Amino acid sequence: MAAQLVAACGSATTSPSPSAGAAASPPSQAPTATATPRPSQSPAASGDANAVYDAVEQQVVAIRGLKPSKPVARQFIDGDELRTMITQQFDEDTPPAYLAANEQLYKALGLIPAGASLRDLSLDLLSGGVAGFYRNDQGKLYVVSKSGLPGANERFYFAHEYDHALQDQNSTIFKDQDGVLDQSDRLLARQAVYEGDATLLMTQWAAANLTQADLLEILASGSDPAAQAALSGAPAILRETLTFPYTTGLGYISTIQSKGGWDAVNAMFAKMPASTEQILHPDKSADAPVAVALPADLASSLGAGWTVPLEDTFGELQLGIWLRESGVPNGAATEAAAGWGGDRLAVVKGPDGA
Repeated sequence: MAAQLVAACGSATTSPSPSAGAAASPPSQAPTATATPRPSQSPAASGDANAVYDAVEQQVVAIRGLKPSKPVARQFIDGDELRTMITQQFDEDTPPAYLAANEQLYKALGLIPAGASLRDLSLDLLSGGVAGFYRNDQGKLYVVSKSGLPGANERFYFAHEYDHALQDQNSTIFKDQDGVLDQSDRLLARQAVYEGDATLLMTQWAAANLTQADLLEILASGSDPAAQAALSGAPAILRETLTFPYTTGLGYISTIQSKGGWDAVNAMFAKMPASTEQILHPDKSADAPVAVALPADLASSLGAGWTVPLEDTFGELQLGIWLRESGVPNGAATEAAAGWGGDRLAVVKGPDGA
């Protein structure tokens, strides 16, 4: 499947946000635009929700400069439907051995509680914090709507998801990472590009097309206690890898777009960053990660009955989180993680739970 919803340290799923073709809207994020927005037509006045969203599509195309090659299906869902869809996709696309190995890894590193379920933690975080997603295997976008009407929140996140559809139709950004389960750091870096792109587009769209009342409505929604509790209550390794593509990714793409326009952002899709190090330190964009290989006979060299259910690359972002969660002061942890050059990790399982 193109759309995968998995937590943790790996894959086309990298962090617990829908990725690899299920590109998500920012978790409970309000617009950061500071420009004075111009009045827009009231959705209620139009009486036609489809016409409202058609207009948003045209506005996004005008800002982003990417042309659609075909219509994009849209569906608006409530919170219960979101949980059901996320759960179904998670279970379909997450190999049990892979999930178990990630859970074992995080528990061994002290990043999630010993008695916790990584599946449950991930589903709780996603269900409480995701406002929408795009599935490239369906060519369809989904937006959470409490009212069923094209209100400010719905249009705001619709703009974000429609940008993902344009990315998909104009590049191979999502297809290229389908099925990748052993390069989480590289995929987090890729997420920072396409989520940073869509988040910047969304804020520019909001500044140009929402009223002050619309912006206040979105700000109020971003302060929803349930959504905030889902985010703040999640382990840092899940919370920070979920938000990184939207926050750090936004800053990264904003700098590129301010210097070279959207054409410069488009060029990123042809040559994607290879590590979170390159996102965190744009001056290291030419600093390719050192390739670290584990022995091909790792399992057999340990004896009969050994397997390697997980190989992955941890990367600077997750290394820094681990250090901070292990009690290293923030400044020292950041400085230490910035010395990252490359890594490879494995979870190796043997007889009798070894």
